[in-house]
Amino acid sequence: MKTTLAVNKAGHHKGIPVVAVVGRPNVGKSTFFNRVIGAHVAIVDDRPGVTRDRNFAKTDWAGHHFFLVDTGGIIEGSDEPLERAIREQAYAAVQEADVILFLVDGKTGVHPLDERLAEILRKSGPPVLLVVNKMDNLPRDTTHLDFWSLGMGDPIPVSAISGKGSGDLLDAIVAELPEHSGAPEEEGVIRIAVVGKPNVGKSSFVNRLFGEERVVVSEVAGTTRDPVDSQMQYHDRTLVFVDTAGLRRQSKVKDSLEYYSALRTAKVVRRADICLVLVDATEPIHVQDIKVVEQAWEAGAGVILVANKWDLVEKDHMTSAKFEKDFRLRAPFLKWVPVIFTSALSGQRVRKCLDLILEVQDVRHERISTAEVNQALEALLRHQPPPHSRGRRVTLRYGTQVSTAPPTFVFFANLPKALPEHYIRYVHNSLRERWGFVGSPVRIRFKEN
Repeated sequence: MKTTLAVNKAGHHKGIPVVAVVGRPNVGKSTFFNRVIGAHVAIVDDRPGVTRDRNFAKTDWAGHHFFLVDTGGIIEGSDEPLERAIREQAYAAVQEADVILFLVDGKTGVHPLDERLAEILRKSGPPVLLVVNKMDNLPRDTTHLDFWSLGMGDPIPVSAISGKGSGDLLDAIVAELPEHSGAPEEEGVIRIAVVGKPNVGKSSFVNRLFGEERVVVSEVAGTTRDPVDSQMQYHDRTLVFVDTAGLRRQSKVKDSLEYYSALRTAKVVRRADICLVLVDATEPIHVQDIKVVEQAWEAGAGVILVANKWDLVEKDHMTSAKFEKDFRLRAPFLKWVPVIFTSALSGQRVRKCLDLILEVQDVRHERISTAEVNQALEALLRHQPPPHSRGRRVTLRYGTQVSTAPPTFVFFANLPKALPEHYIRYVHNSLRERWGFVGSPVRIRFKEN
């Protein structure tokens, strides 16, 4: 089994430098992050501690590509478990960085925690740029000069809200970047979204896969709010795992923060090649679990159901079979979704998910020749021809596969709109029985000819 972790997990194995944004809570790191990458990727909120995990995005300036890493606000000296975890995540980002942006708040002035962080960052190794945010009245306002006292060199004034000063800062970042080749090759990358209801163990699962604390794990439900990318090489293929915020029913998403997290997770699902849908094996399958699988399936992603916390389930020789049967009875399409039983805590079968991911990805890209498609069509027509419509004979003439990921077929008929729903299901199931496509949606269209 060949597995290698990405060096400097944000992507150094591809030679892309990493720029980490660090600072105490609420100095505007996420607003700055969004400004630089030109999209609302990091969650922005007035409450301290909103960004809890490292959040990666690839960006470029003046032809130079780099990863920008948004981190949780560092709360030095706090014994609060979640704050300690955020601090450790921020330090991990610093260890991965080629350049550090130390963000401070120009409105509140020099804070004792800024002084403590300056002391730590001076010893960190990579070049540090001191960035004074919230300088909304540039160039008249010169209060950024007060930050000379931190001993971190020239304070660079910016306004993340308006974008003032960001060009000069990006020039300064590029000047500090190590020499690397151009943009990375994205071909062959498999994007895997790790989704499910809150607190089913998604972050623990990702951490177990990577053998380290890649994302914050806490007993506080809903700890992961932003999607977080983690990358590895497995059997010479690049797998990018995105641990996402827990999906909840829309009626339960009251907090604006949760709403945007749920929205972002839905977007991640739509961009994913494979969705690992985690469920809690100690509980019966919930309607919301099925909705999550359905969302991924309708988006065209490959889907694998991961029954996590399997170590906590009392078992006999029929336990897994009963779980699968109960799951598949909930909706017809679930017959084609593979199930794997894991424990993120013990590591049981977690790594086997990697082989299953590759299998499902290969299925998504499987291409059936037109000759084979028409042989299958001939066989299903012999077994059950389409019903007549208003006394007219409905004829399916021929079919072909038009695309992959997911496999998509077009069948030509004289009266495509007259085909009843049950017959369309029959065609779909016949293709499934012949070629399987386990783990992948299959799309079928009927056109007039």
